[in-house]
Amino acid sequence: MKVLITGATGYIGKRIIPLLLNEGHSVVCAVRGKLRTEQKFFEEEDIEVVEADFLKPETLGNIPKDIDAAYYLIHSMSTSVDQFHKMEEACAVNFKNYIETTNARQVIYLSGITNDTKLSKHLLSRKNVENTLKSKVYALTVFKAGIIVGSGSASFEIIRDLVEKLPVMVTPKWLNTKTQPIGIRDVLSFLVKALGRTELYNTSHDIFGPEILTYKTMLLEFAEIRQLKRYIVTLPVMTPKLSSYWLYFVTSTSYKLARSLVNSMGIEIIGKPSNINTLLEVKPMTYKNAVALAFEKIESNHIASSWKDALINSRHKKRASSKYLKVPKYGCFKDIKEQHVIDEQRTLDKIWAIGGENGWYYGNFLWQIRGFLDKLVGGIGLRRGRTNKTEIHTGDALDFWRVLIADRQQKRLVLFAEMKLPGEAWLEFRVNKGKVYQRATFRPRGLAGRLYWHSVLPFHGFIFKGMINQLAKA
Repeated sequence: MKVLITGATGYIGKRIIPLLLNEGHSVVCAVRGKLRTEQKFFEEEDIEVVEADFLKPETLGNIPKDIDAAYYLIHSMSTSVDQFHKMEEACAVNFKNYIETTNARQVIYLSGITNDTKLSKHLLSRKNVENTLKSKVYALTVFKAGIIVGSGSASFEIIRDLVEKLPVMVTPKWLNTKTQPIGIRDVLSFLVKALGRTELYNTSHDIFGPEILTYKTMLLEFAEIRQLKRYIVTLPVMTPKLSSYWLYFVTSTSYKLARSLVNSMGIEIIGKPSNINTLLEVKPMTYKNAVALAFEKIESNHIASSWKDALINSRHKKRASSKYLKVPKYGCFKDIKEQHVIDEQRTLDKIWAIGGENGWYYGNFLWQIRGFLDKLVGGIGLRRGRTNKTEIHTGDALDFWRVLIADRQQKRLVLFAEMKLPGEAWLEFRVNKGKVYQRATFRPRGLAGRLYWHSVLPFHGFIFKGMINQLAKA
């Protein structure tokens, strides 16, 4: 079959593509910008990449009409708390209107479990999208998942941050809310096995793991697997706003995502049993097994995707457009350095491993201070890290940067700043003819931008000189 994947660069999208290819299908990946897309998407014979923004109906004509099915994996949870439901509805309407003009016979939609009588804005939006996607032209298959546990998933990484960093946790009362977590491997099995199954046309199924757990139990079992002793005290009163700030400062999540999560975590996520496990021959694993499997992937350095790689909010969606891919030359402040290298390949390996747990090779404490200051003003800070310790791809998140270009063949890496700034900033590395070139470019916005550049200039001289010297060493 020829299958359309929306959200192709997202957490689920990146993981489902190779599974569909293994089943013999060809895949059409809908992305907002081809230049932000991993090179491997273009190298596979059975992958076609098209530019399509579902908030812009005029771009959807790039999607071929001869598709047989489509996966709807679009999510706007990390955008504005007040706007994401409108954006999700608009995307769903535009998607439906266009897909009805194609040959698609089935649309598969991954949603969230919505059985509680009181739902958060996030879950209400998911339910509204389901209703919007229903059609008389194609069949809709809906899977509603609980908390998804897997390497790189938002829930896994947040739990990991809390358990690894806090020996004693003073937590909100919603930690006693019950939920049914499910492993990412099982979610993918349901999604792939449902493709083309006519008995699942126009049906909806909850998918969930075999256990009903509280968030507190999930934290403690996670700690047990990590062989850490942790103590949790829940407070009877902690406002959603305080809870959101608690998650925001302790974990790597953005504040907007933290707000959405907190609003949902007070709702019980308990699935309704059905025959779907038997029908598709999927036996969901336990929470502990899902966590253990996630750490196997982390330790083997094989994290296929991370929620952190998604664009943070609408401000950065605009900034990641193609016009920012070309580093500007005029009207900018620059710090340009070059250094002879002893071993080009070794230097390139260092560049490709920069950031995250590997650090920035020089003045790491200053990078950490900058990250902390960014968090204080509502930015993302450094705690997104990187998905893989040695590999990097276009579109990846890298601390408070976004990878715009990662071309190993051309020996060039270009990063775009996603921290809070009075302007735009790029950091570029290039290796050529026995030299490493490093260029920091800042395009200021108004007087504030110019004052910012001059205030950090002394630190830049210290950091950037030390960094290029370390990159040049063997």
